[in-house]
Amino acid sequence: MAYSREELAEAKRQIDSILHKLGETVRTLEAKGEEKRYRSQITLAKRRIAALEIARELIQRELNQ
Repeated sequence: MAYSREELAEAKRQIDSILHKLGETVRTLEAKGEEKRYRSQITLAKRRIAALEIARELIQRELNQ
């Protein structure tokens, strides 16, 4: 499926926003000091960050072509 440059740019912008919010979430949960209590939430957020960073990179590659 082909996407326009505008669609790709908007998707990248949205991913950047989500990544920022997830990063803040991880920092907040890690700062709470109860690592065992929040471990699964932190792990999930970090895995989502990794997946979104891949998506962002692939979108950027497409935009650079």
